[in-house]
Amino acid sequence: MPIQQSDVLYTAVATAENGRDGRVATDDGKLDVVVNPPKEMGGSGAGTNPEQLFAAGYSACFQGALAVVARQEKADITGSTVTAKVGIGKNDDGFGIIVELSASIPNVDAETAKALLEKAHQVCPYSKATRGNITVTLV
Repeated sequence: MPIQQSDVLYTAVATAENGRDGRVATDDGKLDVVVNPPKEMGGSGAGTNPEQLFAAGYSACFQGALAVVARQEKADITGSTVTAKVGIGKNDDGFGIIVELSASIPNVDAETAKALLEKAHQVCPYSKATRGNITVTLV
């Protein structure tokens, strides 16, 4: 169920100039980066790109969800990492993205790790936002 405006605890604000070939910055100045299309898409690749920014946000959010689930399950995820691979390509409507999430959880067995990932995928706000809209694969 979607949250209501009255439920919002924090709102991030970012403004882009010149789209995929310009600059994006947050209103508090904590993020201010040049964005350029990657070389694979005909750009200079000199700056970051929206897919890298999305991958960074998704991996951080998913790691947080993994920590929540691990606490509930009393699992030790010390030293764990989450990697998000965000691909972009052409589809029927122009372009679309696809995501692969993988985690390294050294202190649990493979079966426990898989169960934790699946539960985190149900809790993570990014996973909730993308569910049914893009393909997200857990590895």
